[in-house]
Amino acid sequence: MNINIREEVASDVADIRALIVAAFLGAFHTSHTEQLIVDALRNSGNLTISLVAEVDGQIVGHVAISPVSVSDGSQNWYGLGPISVIPKYQGIGIGSQLMSQALASLRDRGASGCVLLGSPEYYSRFGFKAEPSLVLSEVPPEYFQAISFDGRIPSGFVSYHESFNE
Repeated sequence: MNINIREEVASDVADIRALIVAAFLGAFHTSHTEQLIVDALRNSGNLTISLVAEVDGQIVGHVAISPVSVSDGSQNWYGLGPISVIPKYQGIGIGSQLMSQALASLRDRGASGCVLLGSPEYYSRFGFKAEPSLVLSEVPPEYFQAISFDGRIPSGFVSYHESFNE
């Protein structure tokens, strides 16, 4: 199977929205607003990185990255998510390829680091780990994870863009 990872283009928006809905349809840990969050990030100019995965010309995966704020004033930190893969294509490495490319893109941009909310078992393989000095309110600390690209971990409360309130 040939998987192509590329940046989104304007004509991808409807396909991205549909795949996000499909990817989270059966998920129990969600409010099912992920597609609205990505749209709001895009519309506000805060969708820093938006990558799609294609198989045979069909978009089957997507990852979004947007800036986050840290209460200690640390700069150049980003949040990864949502990341989505159509159920039919889950479990074959598409999500891993999206993750790897998204992190490489952040490093290329000179980002200080990245945070995400997700399974420690899955995301630890990419270098993410819970950092006691970083807090996302109302979230179990083991699920809020970070990776530093410059060796420094900020200390404070993390805030995602207001688009995540969709």
